[in-house]
Amino acid sequence: MGLNSEECGQMVEAAKKAGVILGVAQIFRFEESTRRLRERIAAGEIGNPLFARAEFSFLATSHGRTWINDRAISGGGPVADVGVHCIDALRYILQDDVRRVTAVGRSDERSGDVEAAAILTLEFGRGALATVLVSTRAQYRTPLEFVGADGTLRADDGLTVDRPITLELWREREKVASETVSNQFAYAQQVDSFSAAVEQLQPFPVPGEEGWQNQIILDAAYRSIASRKSEEVAVLNSGK
Repeated sequence: MGLNSEECGQMVEAAKKAGVILGVAQIFRFEESTRRLRERIAAGEIGNPLFARAEFSFLATSHGRTWINDRAISGGGPVADVGVHCIDALRYILQDDVRRVTAVGRSDERSGDVEAAAILTLEFGRGALATVLVSTRAQYRTPLEFVGADGTLRADDGLTVDRPITLELWREREKVASETVSNQFAYAQQVDSFSAAVEQLQPFPVPGEEGWQNQIILDAAYRSIASRKSEEVAVLNSGK
């Protein structure tokens, strides 16, 4: 949403002052796969969530967005570019707030002044622990996994929009159920939702405050990479 949380806060306040709608294009909140994971976890299919994992990697060695290696423009490497989507998806699916972040990043000779790969550990308010793995040096992959006391829900490339996604429920090391969904209309649904908000038919489900909260988490992650310590996350408002 911005280069830092201060910029995001300025955007939110400016939109309020001007009386206009501010939304953030967190596309994965409009996917069928994330909606079903959210519903099934809320219904108690895996019991109390203990662990979660989100990954997002893609090869960027010859990517057209050459500016992603310039921190002054991009705000960071894959943590900022795709890690934000992993973080937002986990917040949305778990319906919980991140309270603390621990992160480690690695650069290489081609990544300029940003990281080429990183791992984040997120501590959520209700106790779940999550990992986010991101890289611009591995082939495309976006797996999601949620482990609870009563089972595991997972999806290979769960954030993908260009092919069907199969959600699997595992118990006692056996797959006991599967569900195949399509995310092909996610972008259309996002635009339709914002149009409905502009027409004052319904609120936009991802307002500027959500992007601001994500950026607060990103800021904490980059502080952690620099400090090599865990960093606290301020929460704008609890409950999602």
